[in-house]
Order: sequence, then C-alpha cells, then structure tokens
Amino acid sequence: MYFTSETTSNGVSERPFTHDGISGLLRSPIGATRRRPLVLLGHGGGRHKSAQGLVARARCYVTRCSFAVAAIDAPGQGDCQRTEQDEQFAAGIKERMSAGELIGPLIARHNASLATCAVSEWQSTLDALQDLDHVDASGPVGFWGVSLGGAIGVPLAAAEPRITAAVFGCAGHETLAEAAAQVTVPVAFLLQWNDELVPRDSGLALFDAFASREKSLHANPGRHAGIPAFELESSQRFFARHLVRDLDAP
Repeated sequence: MYFTSETTSNGVSERPFTHDGISGLLRSPIGATRRRPLVLLGHGGGRHKSAQGLVARARCYVTRCSFAVAAIDAPGQGDCQRTEQDEQFAAGIKERMSAGELIGPLIARHNASLATCAVSEWQSTLDALQDLDHVDASGPVGFWGVSLGGAIGVPLAAAEPRITAAVFGCAGHETLAEAAAQVTVPVAFLLQWNDELVPRDSGLALFDAFASREKSLHANPGRHAGIPAFELESSQRFFARHLVRDLDAP
C-alpha cells in the first residue's frame, strides 16, 4: 500500500493511497497510533471514493467514534479505467431513459458484474489496511454501502469473515438473495419506500433473505437517492455498538 500524500483538518487525517492498481482514501484521527476498528465505505453507482456524502460519512465516523475509515473506487468508477462494457452500459441507460423504459433491472445486472471484481479488490485492500500500525489487525470491521455499494457489500460480507457488522440498502433481491443468505452478522438495511430503481417488494425480499439473527429495517419515504440525513447518525450508533470494544473515547 503506497500513500501519495496527507492532508489534515478538524482532527482528521486524509491519505490517498494506491494498492495493486486500486485507488483509495484512508481517513483516521490525526496522529493515530493505537489500533482501532475499521469501517469500509462503498460508494454508489456513477460516483467515487471522494463523493461528498462519503466524505461527510467518513469524517463523522472518525471524529465521533475514532474509527479508521477507508473507501476505494469501484471498477469503472472514479480513477478506475472504464471498460468497453462500462461504456455500453452507460449508453444503454441513456437509451432506456430516453424511451421511458425501466432501468432498474439493467443497473442491478451491471452492478452484479462489477461486484465479481470488486469483492476481491476489497479483500486485497483489507489485507493491506490491517497491516497498518493504527488499524486493529484482528479487530472488528464494518461495511457501509447502498445501491452499488450494497451490490458489492452483500457478497463481500458473505465471503469475508472479517466483516462483523454492515449497513446496506437501496438494492433488491434478484441478484443478491443467494449472498444475503450467507450473511449472519448484524445488518441495518435502508429501504426507500418510493424507490424508482428498486421495487419495494424486491428490497423487502432482500432484507428477509439475510440470515442475520440481528437485523433492522429502516424504511423511509422518498426516491432512490433520498436517504434522510438522520440515517448517518443512526449508522454511527450502529457501528459504535458493534465495533467498539475497549477503545477510549476520541
């Protein structure tokens, strides 16, 4: 893992990194030396590791919980090179939108194909992050991701025993039910009641598919991208409850 620079502000250290061709960002308390829990953030489709909402979330988790927080670009997003398949997908989305056709099923299939590569990239990144002196190598790891982030996060949580708690949402069961049935860690699931991309019944079916003994459904009115701001504080409390062991207060 190679860190390219460091900037600091309001108690947060931000360090861009590259690892095996993966582009990411690590945020942690300034001058952090003690080992601490790690939270992984997955961005939405068409966004990237530095998206405004992801930055605000990372800074919240660092300053309020003293976590280390990492985000990487999903395949074909952000600093990652777009493939011919990515270009065809983008063109297909535009055509369907112009024709007034549903685009949710096409997005779900594309996200599933991206997850095949993204899961291994996250696992490789997690290996490297846990080698750092201020990340708990054997400690709890959280994952937060909705939409594309959820499409990647669900199979990642199914395959990766180091993830001990997760927040998912804005995704359906059609491509994720099999992986969800293998997820047993605590899950908070965000569902937008008027989601124009993921039918309500599909989101509810995915929530039902999780094998977790502890899972909670957070259903809010609004469209796909309209998750209420107060869900940030809810996720912070969720991760604090499941990831904090004997860590001192920030």
